[in-house]
Amino acid sequence: MVPNQDSNSPRRNFLRGVASAAGLAAVPAAAQAQTTGAAAALPAYARRQTHKSLKQSSFDRTGGNSDRWPIAPGATLEVFKSDGPGIITHIWFTIAAQSGMHLKELVLRAYWDGNSKPSVEVPVGDFFGLNLGNYTVYQSAFLNCSSVKGLNAYFAMPFKKSALLTITNQGKQPVGSFYSNIDYQLVSALPQDSLYFHAQYRQSAPNPQVKFAPGEKEINLDGKQNYVFAETRGAGHLMGVTMGVLQNNENWFGEGDEMIFIDDETKPAITGTGTEDYICGAWDFGGRDGAIPFAHLYNGAQFIQTPEHGGGRYLMYRWHADNPVTFNRYLKHTIEHGHANDRADNFYTVCYWYQTEPFTDFPALPPVEQRVPLLK
Repeated sequence: MVPNQDSNSPRRNFLRGVASAAGLAAVPAAAQAQTTGAAAALPAYARRQTHKSLKQSSFDRTGGNSDRWPIAPGATLEVFKSDGPGIITHIWFTIAAQSGMHLKELVLRAYWDGNSKPSVEVPVGDFFGLNLGNYTVYQSAFLNCSSVKGLNAYFAMPFKKSALLTITNQGKQPVGSFYSNIDYQLVSALPQDSLYFHAQYRQSAPNPQVKFAPGEKEINLDGKQNYVFAETRGAGHLMGVTMGVLQNNENWFGEGDEMIFIDDETKPAITGTGTEDYICGAWDFGGRDGAIPFAHLYNGAQFIQTPEHGGGRYLMYRWHADNPVTFNRYLKHTIEHGHANDRADNFYTVCYWYQTEPFTDFPALPPVEQRVPLLK
């Protein structure tokens, strides 16, 4: 006999009172437990969904098989336009172009809720983690490059009133075939705490090298000379970065610590221990003679070429989905270029975040010829 099951026991009466107060007294306790357990175990995709699933693509409007758009030099193409409320859930592009640097020459912009300023302004390759202008197959939680040259993004991008995505060809040669599939949902309403997706491109080619006198301690506590991934005002949270590095000099480039300023512009709230540590790798990713590329859910150095030599190239990413870095007034995400900024390598990066305002004032996008990675 199971103890404490008498109908007059204090525990039994207490449980009955709680169920009655919740309007569930008529449901047997065992059945109620089974229902609760089943609901908790059932994944969202197996439950009824109320959104309307849609797609906008480059399909041939004549019914033929020319499912692509050409983009002339200097032209801007609308690849997505919708009224809201809605959520872009997936973006897929693939491109056939004459120029070998089309990933740097084509610029993706996104405008939320009719704003004239973009919330996304990034060369297409950089947006998908190909920051040096070349295709590299890899997989991560939010971005991937699939074989062959399939570019995928899985960030949720909510919009309340409208959304507009464009591609601009800033190169000198035409793009013969731009293929696009953008999946989205229309919903009756967005949650009150929905935030707007942002992505910003920056580069420094080369980074300005801080030079120390012989015997002088190399110290950097204020981060004023750090490379800046992004700077914004408002409230939201940081989701992560993609990063391309072209080494201008010999030896390991990655002694730089990340420093993140949160609401206080005078000192970092977060300081790390080195670039490879921020990427969640270790020990120079294996060093000059043993570096090993890797691509995981939230972190990766998916491309490593000629490591720790002049001309060496790295692609990396770090997602903060495990612990988004929140801010209430101000965010500046930075990293040192070398220890205490003592190196002058080329950095090409994209920072991804969500915030309350549907736009921010981005610095001017560097001219297309300056975005092509070249040794300095």
